[in-house]
Amino acid sequence: MHYALPFILRGATVDLMQIKLVALDIDGTLLNPRSEITPRTRKAIQAARDAGVKVVLVTGRRFESARPIAAELGLDVPLVSHNGALTKDAETLEVIDQHLLDRQMALRIIELGRQLRADILLSDDPAGRGVVVIDRISDDNHSLHRYLGYIEQRGSVILRVPDLIDYLDHSPIQLTISGRCQAIDEVAEVMGAKLDGQAKLLMTCYPAGDLTILDLLNPVCSKGAGLAAMAQTLGIPPSQVMAIGDNYNDIEMLQYAGVPVLMGNAENGLRQMGFHLTASNDEDGAAQAIEKFILSQL
Repeated sequence: MHYALPFILRGATVDLMQIKLVALDIDGTLLNPRSEITPRTRKAIQAARDAGVKVVLVTGRRFESARPIAAELGLDVPLVSHNGALTKDAETLEVIDQHLLDRQMALRIIELGRQLRADILLSDDPAGRGVVVIDRISDDNHSLHRYLGYIEQRGSVILRVPDLIDYLDHSPIQLTISGRCQAIDEVAEVMGAKLDGQAKLLMTCYPAGDLTILDLLNPVCSKGAGLAAMAQTLGIPPSQVMAIGDNYNDIEMLQYAGVPVLMGNAENGLRQMGFHLTASNDEDGAAQAIEKFILSQL
């Protein structure tokens, strides 16, 4: 196996094979704390693409929410959204791959969520742009009310129904529960025990805002599985994949990639997992990783 010249990133020595695919998380990685793609990050991504490197967004966001970002960057690789549950062409809306949550399992999760007094969002319409379906949200779940207002102002379709159980006559993309960190940690612990591997639970934590997002999906789903499927379609082995992420739902993606890079704004628990470290998303950490691992090797 041939390797390029070694590169040192914050104390880690790495021998680099030519990277042919870069997988980027969006929030906390591609975007800075003000939800912007900085000029340096944009320039680094374009330079990598000009050198023949494919760039794919692999995100926990809904397809509809991530699609404008893929379009802004002009990416020509399908978008892996919903933590790997749905991969689609961002321009044509063609479904490339999907793993929907079984209807009976979704109904069971809704019932269990109600017992736990959890607020549930249902993601639907895999063939279209996507829709968020809700029935009732607790008055004191302020972060979720803010989130729904935010996405609705930006054109997301929110369907309010009397009862999710009556609405659900088919398999949805996923269910989501969000709220304060401690409360969602407790919900996740109970659901994990009750569901016993029959659904995938993926958590995205934002301690600074006291917000945790718990996604419940088909058990085969993960960012790692979505990235692996995309890499296989492109004929690129894991050893030639670089993945950059910052949160717990990025772990499988980072473990899959030959060159896994963790953002400097990641929680300490993730820093102990042996991934390469770059700067934070407020310091163009993703751009720095692309520059050092790819552009400096050209």
